[in-house]
Parts: sequence; structure tokens; C-alpha cells
Amino acid sequence: MPKTAAPFPFARLTVISGAIFVCVSSEFLPTGILPDIAAGLRVSEAQAGLLVSVFAFTVVVSTVPLTRLTQRYSRKWLMVTVLAIFAVTNVVCALAPDYWTMLTGRILGGLAHGVFWAVTAPYAARLVKPSQIVRATSVTNAGGTLAFILGVPMGAAIGHALGWRLAFVVMAVLVVVFAILVVLFLPPVEHRVTLKTGEIALPARKDPTIGIVVLVCVIVALVFMGQNTLSTYVAPWLLQVPRFDDDLIASILMIGGISGAVGLVIAGVVGDRDPHRMLFGFIATAILAIAALALLGPLGWPALGPYLVWNVAVSVLPPLTQGLMMRDVSPRLRDMAAASLTTSFNLAIGGGALVGAGVVAWLGVPALPWFMIGFLALALVFVVIEAWRKQRRSARRPLAPEPVA
Repeated sequence: MPKTAAPFPFARLTVISGAIFVCVSSEFLPTGILPDIAAGLRVSEAQAGLLVSVFAFTVVVSTVPLTRLTQRYSRKWLMVTVLAIFAVTNVVCALAPDYWTMLTGRILGGLAHGVFWAVTAPYAARLVKPSQIVRATSVTNAGGTLAFILGVPMGAAIGHALGWRLAFVVMAVLVVVFAILVVLFLPPVEHRVTLKTGEIALPARKDPTIGIVVLVCVIVALVFMGQNTLSTYVAPWLLQVPRFDDDLIASILMIGGISGAVGLVIAGVVGDRDPHRMLFGFIATAILAIAALALLGPLGWPALGPYLVWNVAVSVLPPLTQGLMMRDVSPRLRDMAAASLTTSFNLAIGGGALVGAGVVAWLGVPALPWFMIGFLALALVFVVIEAWRKQRRSARRPLAPEPVA
């Protein structure tokens, strides 16, 4: 009898998605309770804001070296370990008697965060066959989107109602819950590649697919540098350009988050068909949406349409880029590729916020969309280069038959 394909592992991927939800919620928890933390630790709000920046830049500096150091360990138990560290860091932040203890807890969280992302994306890829990788990463990335729609607002609500320290305690408990779910429901995966007889192990720099890693990381850095240039200051933009009322901003941002969830669904449905073409199409769509946003912004409510299209288009891009990389790089490079991708994302978060600050200071809030368009247009050039490289690789060697999962 022919071997039948295994069903799509939606439940297992949902466990990974839940783990991502609590980790991203932990990362951005201070943003919703910043004034409360500042008052509680007797520091300025600017100093409290550094708790987010320090976390991101710790990820940038530490992800690749820590991924190398942990490469020989079981992926499942490494995920459990970093989740346990996340729980501890939330407890440290909840009990912190002063600002420096809090900062230490955030640095420890940043060290765990980079390793966590280097494990989760390849883990999802190893649970499915190659033609399902974008769909799988769309399911796991839903946890990150849900963190912004539900996790961070939930933490803010708890912090305002019951105290910011209790918000960190609740987050620690949720992290422990998902660590237990990982232990119970995720199977072990083999991440080490066994060499064939007579095959010589190549260093990563000589792997023929290393170019994919570099190009995708450049695309991610450019796209999300542009995204964070505008999104960091989207609330001031909504207030100053379309002149929406202050009490409408939270609702508009929530609708934008829901639009992002729609984008993930789109990525899961169509992303595996032709990731390069989809990547080009959705970056181009984002460019058109941002141009319309800039032009229609002064008219008020007409700007809401392109705002929603922007959120849909950009939210498709993380699973597309992750899936494209996990599908096309050598299996032995997957963990380091995921670590590099995490570094690119966090560089873009910090760098985009800095670029946005400079634009606001020198040119004003209305200029922000045009800078985002510039970054996205440059990213499109690299998408074309990667698609061309992919075509050349395919022409040089025939595609191997896809294994049955």
C-alpha cells in the first residue's frame, strides 16, 4: 500500500504559537505599563523605556553566538529551558527593588529571547514537509500577532488595575503553563544533519545556500526598518495628520492589529505556492498602501482604508520570509539562519525607531510614510535578486522529489 502523508500538525504548531505569544507579550509588557514602572522605580519614563530597547539590543548582540553554543542540545529541551528562563526573568522584574535589578532581568530575558527564536522557526519547519513551511510559520507567528492584540493590552489592564508587579507575575505563570505544554505535546526533532558516506562537513560560510540567508536577512532588515520608522510613531501620526480624536487611537490600533491577523491567514493560505512572487507582491502592496496613506492622511477618515491594507500586507511578510529561508537553506544551516533572522528583526526594531526619531525631529511626523516607502522600495530590489538567484539554482540542478512527512 502507498504511504499516506501525515496530517498537518496544527495542534503541535499551536503549542509553539502559544509559547511565542507569552514570550512576545513578555518582551513588550513594559510598553503598556511604562508610567507605572517609572513611578514605582522612581525613574523617568525615558529610563523606563530603555527596558524595551535594552532587551532588543541584547537579542541583537547575543543571538548568533548563543545559538552556536547551544547547537548540540535537544531543541525540545532547549525551548523548555529558555521558557523557564523567561519565567524567572518575569519574577525578577516583579520583585525588583530598584531600576538596575529590573534592567538586569530584562537583559537576561533578551539573552533567552534570541535563542528561543532560533529554536522555534526551525522547529516548526521540522514538523512539516517543505511545501507546508510557510503555512506552518503562519500558524506559529499568529502567537506574536495575538501578543499585540491581546497579550500586551491584557498586561496593561492588569498593571493599571492591580499593580505593574502583578502583571509580571501573571506573565511568569503563563510562561510556565506553556513550558509544560511543550513538555507534554511537542515531539523531539532531529536538528543535527548526518553526513553521507564520504561527505565532508562544510563550514557555514562555504555552504552553497549561505547567500539565501544573507539576502533574506537584508530584505527583512530593510522592510522592518521602514515598518518601525513609521509604526513606532503611528499614534502621533494618526493624531497630527488625519487628526483623529485621542480617544479613537486605541480602537484604530486594535483594528490594525486585527488586520494583521487577517494577513497571517492570507500567508497561510497562499504563501507556499510561490514565496518569492508573494513576497514581491505584498511588499509592493505595502508601498502603494503607504503612499495612499500619506496622500489621503490630511483628509481624515479616507486614510483608514490604506492604513488597514498596510497592516494586512506587512503582516504577511514575517511568515513568508521565515518560510522561504527555512525551505531553501541547507538543513544544517536552519538554526543559524533563524538566529540571523532574529538579529535582523531586532536591528530593524531598534534602528527603525532611531530613524523615525530623526525624521520627526528634522522633518516632522507627516514625512514618516515617505521614508518607509524608501526602505520598502530598496527591499524590492533584493527580492528580485533573490528570485533571480533561486531561478539560477533551479536551472543548475533538478528538484528532488518531496519527502512524505
